[in-house]
Formats: sequence, C-alpha cells, structure tokens
Amino acid sequence: MPLSEIRRRLRAAEAEAGRAPNSVQLIAVSKVQPAERVAAVLDAGQRLFGENRVQEAQARWPAFQARVDGIRLHLIGPLQTNKARAAVAMFEAIHTLDRLRLARTLAQLAQERGACPDLFVQVNTGAEPQKAGVLPEAADAFIAEVRAMDLPLVGLMCIPPVEDDPAPHFRLLGEIASRNGVAALSMGMSDDFETAVALGATHVRVGSAIFGAREG
Repeated sequence: MPLSEIRRRLRAAEAEAGRAPNSVQLIAVSKVQPAERVAAVLDAGQRLFGENRVQEAQARWPAFQARVDGIRLHLIGPLQTNKARAAVAMFEAIHTLDRLRLARTLAQLAQERGACPDLFVQVNTGAEPQKAGVLPEAADAFIAEVRAMDLPLVGLMCIPPVEDDPAPHFRLLGEIASRNGVAALSMGMSDDFETAVALGATHVRVGSAIFGAREG
C-alpha cells in the first residue's frame, strides 16, 4: 500500500476523532526491510522511521543519513542495557523503557552527554509473560521512579496481544498516561492505527502496510 494512502487514512482518522491535522506522527517501521524498500519510502517523503535493533539501525542508516537530510529514528524494539550507549547516540526517541536498570543506565549516559532521547515507558497491557513492558499495576510507581532520575519521559507505549481487541488496551494506556500527566501515546500498528488515533495515539507505528511483508 503506498505511503500516500496510509497518510490519507491517518489524516481521515484524525478528522474523524476531532484531532488537529498532522497531530499524529507516522513512524514507518523499517525493521528487517531491504534497503531498496526503505529508499523508496524515503523518496516518497517519509522521514520518521522505527527500528527494532540497534545493530541493524547502525548498519542501515548512516548511508541514508549521508544523502538525505532530516531523517529521524525511533527505537521501538527492546533495548539491551549494553546497547544503551549506542542507542542514545543514534535515536531521537526510545519507546521501550521497561525496567529500572535500563533507566539508571540511561540516566548515567544523560549525565555524561548532557542530553537524552525522549523516552516512552512500555506498558505490558496484556500482562503477557513473553512480552517486555511494565505491568499496568506497576506503571504509576515506575513512572515516578523514572521522573525522579530527571529523565525526559514523554510518553507510554503498548503492543496489545495479537488475538485481542486492541481498543481496551489503548484505553488502558490512555488512562495510565492521563493520571500521570504523560502527553504522548505510542500505540497502533498497521491493522489498528485508526482505532489508536480515535483513542488518543500521538505516534502510530506502521510497517507492513507501508513496506509490504517483512522479509526476515
């Protein structure tokens, strides 16, 4: 599906929800996509991309950044603590803060660098044991601890269980954000981003609907 069609649907979802035009950021999820597909989406004007792995991003993006201005990268996959230094150097936002050890590492790096990417706390809204993220009942305390480290916590992120209706998960994430005064909500993917926009998403992560099926 062309990028233009995804943008059209996103603008329509904003209008339907009474949201301001262009108030929702479209993150093109480029993980495991071949370079030629990424180049085509860049050529179509997309500049905000999401990657799952630090090493894959390091291999892919410097060449693109050398020839295309304005590329912005968000990390949307799990971050190992030993990759945190590379991640803070490469990404403008990290959507997967999910444990105190990682928060402490990021705080130390922020002190060293004098800067830190925007951070989203990942909430495991479905309490899935195989999935990363803070459990909903622990989210308030975790957010408070992250804020006490003077980190730039801007939002929350979730990935609902594949088999579930995503709407209750998006509502739950919004409720946690609202009571904690968190502004940004990273939620919604190729199959459900319009529902996410209706429920307050500020960032939607769309991969296969833009690029086609992943090859890896």
